Amino acid sequence: MADASAYAENIKKYAKGYNKTAAEKIVGHLGIALRNKDSRVVACSDDGELDRIRDKWCRTKLGLALNQKELDAGIAEICDQMKAEGGQKCRVAFYYLLAEHFGRLDHLAS
Repeated sequence: MADASAYAENIKKYAKGYNKTAAEKIVGHLGIALRNKDSRVVACSDDGELDRIRDKWCRTKLGLALNQKELDAGIAEICDQMKAEGGQKCRVAFYYLLAEHFGRLDHLAS
Protein backbone atom coordinates (compact mmCIF):
# COMPACT_ATOMS: atom_id res chain seq x y z
CA MET A 1 0.00 0.00 0.00
CA ALA A 2 1.29 3.46 -0.85
CA ASP A 3 2.19 5.81 1.99
CA ALA A 4 -0.27 8.70 2.23
CA SER A 5 1.06 10.12 5.51
CA ALA A 6 2.74 13.08 3.77
CA TYR A 7 -0.66 14.20 2.48
CA ALA A 8 -2.85 13.40 5.50
CA GLU A 9 -2.75 16.85 7.12
CA ASN A 10 -3.59 18.61 3.87
CA ILE A 11 -6.52 16.27 3.29
CA LYS A 12 -7.76 16.64 6.86
CA LYS A 13 -7.68 20.43 6.50
CA TYR A 14 -10.48 20.25 3.90
CA ALA A 15 -12.17 16.84 4.15
CA LYS A 16 -15.13 15.90 6.30
CA GLY A 17 -13.25 12.86 7.54
CA TYR A 18 -10.15 10.91 6.64
CA ASN A 19 -10.13 7.52 4.97
CA LYS A 20 -6.52 6.35 5.06
CA THR A 21 -7.13 3.46 2.67
CA ALA A 22 -8.70 5.74 0.06
CA ALA A 23 -5.83 8.23 0.43
CA GLU A 24 -3.30 5.42 -0.03
CA LYS A 25 -5.12 4.26 -3.18
CA ILE A 26 -4.93 7.79 -4.60
CA VAL A 27 -1.20 7.99 -3.86
CA GLY A 28 -0.73 4.59 -5.48
CA HIS A 29 -2.75 5.65 -8.51
CA LEU A 30 -0.69 8.81 -8.97
CA GLY A 31 2.55 6.94 -8.38
CA ILE A 32 5.61 8.39 -10.03
CA ALA A 33 3.77 11.60 -10.99
CA LEU A 34 4.07 12.70 -7.36
CA ARG A 35 7.85 12.94 -7.76
CA ASN A 36 7.49 15.85 -10.19
CA LYS A 37 6.72 19.22 -8.58
CA ASP A 38 4.38 20.27 -11.40
CA SER A 39 2.50 16.97 -11.29
CA ARG A 40 1.99 17.15 -7.53
CA VAL A 41 -0.24 20.20 -7.81
CA VAL A 42 -3.50 21.03 -9.58
CA ALA A 43 -3.82 24.28 -11.50
CA CYS A 44 -7.49 25.23 -11.49
CA SER A 45 -6.73 27.90 -14.08
CA ASP A 46 -5.64 25.27 -16.65
CA ASP A 47 -8.71 24.11 -18.58
CA GLY A 48 -6.78 21.24 -20.18
CA GLU A 49 -5.80 19.90 -16.79
CA LEU A 50 -9.35 20.16 -15.49
CA ASP A 51 -10.57 18.28 -18.58
CA ARG A 52 -8.08 15.49 -17.82
CA ILE A 53 -9.19 15.38 -14.18
CA ARG A 54 -12.82 15.11 -15.28
CA ASP A 55 -12.16 12.41 -17.87
CA LYS A 56 -9.32 10.38 -16.34
CA TRP A 57 -10.07 10.69 -12.61
CA CYS A 58 -13.80 11.33 -12.29
CA ARG A 59 -15.07 9.24 -15.17
CA THR A 60 -12.44 6.52 -15.41
CA LYS A 61 -11.11 5.97 -11.89
CA LEU A 62 -14.17 7.00 -9.88
CA GLY A 63 -16.54 5.47 -12.44
CA LEU A 64 -18.87 8.47 -12.51
CA ALA A 65 -21.48 8.53 -15.28
CA LEU A 66 -22.54 12.13 -14.64
CA ASN A 67 -22.68 14.63 -17.47
CA GLN A 68 -19.88 17.13 -18.11
CA LYS A 69 -21.73 20.01 -16.44
CA GLU A 70 -22.22 18.04 -13.21
CA LEU A 71 -18.59 16.89 -13.12
CA ASP A 72 -17.31 20.38 -13.91
CA ALA A 73 -19.46 21.81 -11.11
CA GLY A 74 -17.92 19.35 -8.64
CA ILE A 75 -14.40 20.18 -9.82
CA ALA A 76 -15.14 23.92 -9.54
CA GLU A 77 -16.41 23.39 -6.00
CA ILE A 78 -13.15 21.70 -4.99
CA CYS A 79 -11.14 24.47 -6.68
CA ASP A 80 -13.10 26.98 -4.62
CA GLN A 81 -12.80 24.93 -1.44
CA MET A 82 -9.00 24.82 -1.83
CA LYS A 83 -8.54 28.41 -3.04
CA ALA A 84 -6.48 29.23 0.08
CA GLU A 85 -3.75 27.00 -1.38
CA GLY A 86 -3.33 29.38 -4.32
CA GLY A 87 -1.56 27.70 -7.22
CA GLN A 88 -0.30 24.90 -4.98
CA LYS A 89 -3.36 22.68 -4.62
CA CYS A 90 -2.08 19.27 -3.58
CA ARG A 91 -3.21 16.75 -6.22
CA VAL A 92 -3.70 13.98 -3.66
CA ALA A 93 -5.96 16.17 -1.51
CA PHE A 94 -7.78 17.48 -4.60
CA TYR A 95 -8.52 13.96 -5.87
CA TYR A 96 -9.52 12.85 -2.36
CA LEU A 97 -11.96 15.76 -2.05
CA LEU A 98 -13.46 14.95 -5.45
CA ALA A 99 -13.99 11.33 -4.39
CA GLU A 100 -15.55 12.54 -1.14
CA HIS A 101 -17.73 15.09 -2.94
CA PHE A 102 -19.11 12.46 -5.29
CA GLY A 103 -19.50 9.83 -2.56
CA ARG A 104 -16.84 7.53 -4.00
CA LEU A 105 -14.34 7.16 -1.14
CA ASP A 106 -15.63 3.67 -0.38
CA HIS A 107 -15.20 2.79 -4.07
CA LEU A 108 -11.50 3.67 -3.75
CA ALA A 109 -11.07 1.94 -0.41
CA SER A 110 -12.46 -1.37 -1.64
